[in-house]
Amino acid sequence: MYQIKSQIYQDLTKTQKSALCNFLRALVKKYPEMSVDDVLDKFLEDERYYFDINNPHFEFLEDFLDNNKFLEETALYIKECRKYYDYKKSQEPIIQAQKEFEKKKRAFLREVKMSKEPPTKKQLYYYEKLCKRYNIEKKELSSKLEAKNEIDRILNEYTRDFENID
Repeated sequence: MYQIKSQIYQDLTKTQKSALCNFLRALVKKYPEMSVDDVLDKFLEDERYYFDINNPHFEFLEDFLDNNKFLEETALYIKECRKYYDYKKSQEPIIQAQKEFEKKKRAFLREVKMSKEPPTKKQLYYYEKLCKRYNIEKKELSSKLEAKNEIDRILNEYTRDFENID
């Protein structure tokens, strides 16, 4: 897409070219179900309408709308945009799988880090209170991970028992 962008619209200024390309790319993204020709027709129809009501998006296009070279370049750019978005859509499952993998990796690394750090005062205090409350014999906790897992185990075990009473 970027290679095509440097080859088209040579008669326009850099700012005009950028504005037009951004607009066309947004149009392709907005109408993913439409074909390249349909998107081009919609663009031309909209621009002619805005010229008719004397409120154009791109005033500099007035002389170009019926130019064959302009229409060919626009169709080429729309086609490249369509390829770009189709490729991006096809890559979505891979990207999601990658994100899921990274999420699991971060969780694993967080647990490894927690297993090497001593438990916090809050964890120890909360663990002691839970042990007193449920009459459980206290263990010596050596890491944040162990404290977290032990607290989770107690909460799950005893809240489940209370739910079964009802």
